[in-house]
Amino acid sequence: MKEFKTIIEAYHKVDFSERKAALATVVQVKGSSYRSPGARMLMLDNGRWVGSISGGCLEGDALRKARQVIMSGESRTVTYDTTNDDDNQLGIGLGCNGIIDILIEPISPDSSNNPISQLEAFLKYENTGAHAIVFESESDQILVGSKVALDDKGEIQCATTLKDLFTSDLNQVVQNQKPIIKEYATSQGRIKVFMELIQPRIDLLIFGGGFDAKPVTELAHVLGWNVRVTDECVAHLVPINFPLANELQSCKREFVNQEIKITPFTAVVLMSHNLKYDEEVMQQIIGSDAPYIGILGPKKRADKIFKTLKEKYQIEISTEQMDKIHAPIGLDIGAETPDEIAVSIISEIQAKFSNRSGGFIKYRTGPIHQRDGKEDQVFRQVYLKNFFPKRKAD
Repeated sequence: MKEFKTIIEAYHKVDFSERKAALATVVQVKGSSYRSPGARMLMLDNGRWVGSISGGCLEGDALRKARQVIMSGESRTVTYDTTNDDDNQLGIGLGCNGIIDILIEPISPDSSNNPISQLEAFLKYENTGAHAIVFESESDQILVGSKVALDDKGEIQCATTLKDLFTSDLNQVVQNQKPIIKEYATSQGRIKVFMELIQPRIDLLIFGGGFDAKPVTELAHVLGWNVRVTDECVAHLVPINFPLANELQSCKREFVNQEIKITPFTAVVLMSHNLKYDEEVMQQIIGSDAPYIGILGPKKRADKIFKTLKEKYQIEISTEQMDKIHAPIGLDIGAETPDEIAVSIISEIQAKFSNRSGGFIKYRTGPIHQRDGKEDQVFRQVYLKNFFPKRKAD
């Protein structure tokens, strides 16, 4: 979501009376690639760009292709084959060993098919949604770049006949929590579609406004997360101490359930350094939808909290609840200073939301990116495989 936000902010700064632009989207990857499908890049006709579709090796050629798209006014899909190290189609031997399809769309601020408008809609999602985009077409009626969205409320956003064609598969993308590439045989000809899963950004909720919370908020901000800090002591919530937090909220410990919003995309971090406060907060949030609850401090401190939950509040922590509790918090990276501890905490949350163990990548026996083993297609890592909220219609 951070990339979407960055692209949108850059888009709104463009003077379209002077400049023209296009949007590039990675729609299909087979083999290895620096970026997964769904990665995007805003490109201007003066050679500037925001976002990325690779590690820097494809951007230059994509800019040249973008100028052609801007001139023609028609979207097109470009394929880059980096499987042959000796193939110098881009002037260099990339050695990435992958085939990457990139859709390039012209941007017209006044057009109903402006791809930036779709990105702006994604930023407002509070639940999971799905998005279909045609990147190959033999039909004169279904153009490359045609889109259909299943929004976060489960409603189809589309003004064309593609609604009936894509609705069932878009719902499957949300239900299965997995993007897909699918071909359709229409009466006008074959079309190929990338269907991506759209998720809200991670919502980081920190209980405790101490000095060591500051670097945690700063790292989370860099990643584009929504960052909230709450404490019952107003004096701890000084804006100058948390300039990058999205929200500072004072809340008494007994009113956490009433005043603090927690969703299936919320990562909760308890770092108040007040045992009684953490105990009271834990008894209120243990049954929440939060898939991650981290407790700062040694294991013995967490054990005291668990004991209090059982003896004072008669709360028996279930196996499922224990799976989402991380105490002591963080990955084992030898962190000592507040900044290092922040790296440990943020890394663990990222690993949790991406269904990864957080170990050394060198020891992975499989590919770095999530792949479909059947066709070796790469997909963006899906967050929280086991924690997606159910829609009312399910």
